[in-house]
Amino acid sequence: MFPGLPPARRRLRAVRHQLRRRRRWFAATLVAVATVSGLRTIAPPEPDTVEVLVAARDLPSGTLLERGDLVGRAFPVDLAPSGASHRVAGRVLAAPLARGEVLTEARVVGPGLAHAQDGQTVLPVRLPDAGMATLLRAGDEVDLMATDPGTGSTRVVARGVTVLATPTQVPDGPAGGSGGALVVVGTTAAEAVGITSAALAQFLSVSWNR
Repeated sequence: MFPGLPPARRRLRAVRHQLRRRRRWFAATLVAVATVSGLRTIAPPEPDTVEVLVAARDLPSGTLLERGDLVGRAFPVDLAPSGASHRVAGRVLAAPLARGEVLTEARVVGPGLAHAQDGQTVLPVRLPDAGMATLLRAGDEVDLMATDPGTGSTRVVARGVTVLATPTQVPDGPAGGSGGALVVVGTTAAEAVGITSAALAQFLSVSWNR
């Protein structure tokens, strides 16, 4: 009676089948989008960073720093060391710096050394024998002795003094140069007075155990 009805039903079934397949695909897509959005919401944001200077290679104490000695690295703000230094050229390392280690004010000769030696006085000491100064390394603990040039008597003026910086160059001449060499040390305020007084009229020397 309705010859076109069976084909129509077949087409309707086909359309319904396609719609069901497409609904499943859309549902799966929505689930995937919701999952990604949820992960983005849960994941913490990228931390704020700050650029610091790190050693491009192992640098010994006494190094006169140049631009090529350090490179910039991005550090998370919470992990960046306090006192990180951004001034490089012409400064002198008071202590060795390993490759990748951050340069801080406490590692260079200057006011920052005082902060690295809590409770100590930072004092430059001139050793008459500059050759003796070349034997010292930053971090050494030494005793400072004073010898009276008139009587030849020797006394200890300070014990356990920490060497913070050594000279980068030693002048030519007998015993490493008649002008001596400056060594920066960390000591107590009381000992600093005694060391300074002894250096004015007596011959200073050091002794230490490696």
